[in-house]
Amino acid sequence: MKLEQVHNVYFLGIGGIGMSALASYFLFSGKKVGGYDRTPNDRTQALQSEGAQIHFEDDISKIPADFTQPENTLVVYTPALPDSHTELTYYRQNDFHLAKRSEVLGMIANPSYCMAVAGTHGKTTTSCILAHLLNEAQAPYMAFLGGVSEDLGNNFALNGTDYAVVEADEFDRSFLRLTPDIACITAMDADHLDIYGAAEELTAAFEEFIALQKPGGKSIIRYGLPIPGITYGEEAEATYRATNIRLHQGAYQFDIEAPGLHIKGCRFTKPGRHNLMNALAAFALGVESGFDPNILAKALGTFKGVARRFSYQIKTSDFVYIDDYAHHPTEIDAVHQAVSELYPDKRNTVVFQPHLFSRTQDFADDFARSLAQFDHVLLLEIYPARELPIPGVDANWLLNKIENPNKKLVTKAELVHEVRNINPDILLTLGAGDIGNEVTQLKTALSHGN
Repeated sequence: MKLEQVHNVYFLGIGGIGMSALASYFLFSGKKVGGYDRTPNDRTQALQSEGAQIHFEDDISKIPADFTQPENTLVVYTPALPDSHTELTYYRQNDFHLAKRSEVLGMIANPSYCMAVAGTHGKTTTSCILAHLLNEAQAPYMAFLGGVSEDLGNNFALNGTDYAVVEADEFDRSFLRLTPDIACITAMDADHLDIYGAAEELTAAFEEFIALQKPGGKSIIRYGLPIPGITYGEEAEATYRATNIRLHQGAYQFDIEAPGLHIKGCRFTKPGRHNLMNALAAFALGVESGFDPNILAKALGTFKGVARRFSYQIKTSDFVYIDDYAHHPTEIDAVHQAVSELYPDKRNTVVFQPHLFSRTQDFADDFARSLAQFDHVLLLEIYPARELPIPGVDANWLLNKIENPNKKLVTKAELVHEVRNINPDILLTLGAGDIGNEVTQLKTALSHGN
């Protein structure tokens, strides 16, 4: 089914970060949009306010009549849905055209100059920075992001269709639906081993992603990764280099060097060397796509950030609370590096919610090492997402591996009490599950020392 033939688009899992961006696109395009999700969230509320018809029960009778016509309805579903899902079964049995989110994203983005950002860490922030740079360069672009950009106030932008900024997700091999004009790989650490089985298979998928580029396509690759391309990093051998890096009043000041290019006095306000590398990647993507380097460099200094990516909730002289999506040992290390650089003499406490039984099992020793770096560790139970429990793999099992005497297994209901007892200078909540739902309560309770 061609998108021009589609009048109605129905999303199974419409509240997901990637699905909701597609739903916004179709609403902007004048299509009727509806969908199902398990629970309402900020994204479903925003979509409903824009005209989407959404319900929260897996019930065929709740599907609006507009979305029961096979000849002009496209059904988009997330791979996280179980095969037993009632509405999914209904659509499969009644000759509707069904497509995975990744397939539809490819149909939309591939005809444009497709700028695809992949990587096991950093792709969301890099994509959001890139969208901000194109916005500042007044480019006719659209963006499909895996997080809510604080600059755009959304996970989607549509200012034209000449350029498409796309977060290319390796989960379920989704990124293999894209044919980029320029592609970026930020990191290739082992992850999603429930999908790939082994790190070598994940590497092979990234190689296949690069091979799918259009003729004459370019690759922007983090220096040191085993894939050829235009590299970026702090290393002297990298094509795009951040040099003369220093921290001034909580922001990075640095220079950018590349063949035929030297821009001094660049500024980037998001903490952590990992974020500085994300900024450099986005800059390289923009320059290699033909945009003015000076406009892009200036725009780096005005980037606000991404929701749940080193997101300050409280920032006073005596207490700081930061929330972050970190859910892999490498990401936890990056958060620790940023906090240690910014607040070297402050006592920190991390609250971590492990995400997925399989990931916890695969990287248990690495998680234990990463978490042990913090002064105090509060551990929540594992967030299962799409998975069934694995015998013997739970939060207490992980807790016992953490070599830090200041550690404790807690429930969400105990969080405020436990944090007050510790009374840290720096509090961090980390995880990709529903720990984000606790942020408002913690922020309210700790803002005024209630």
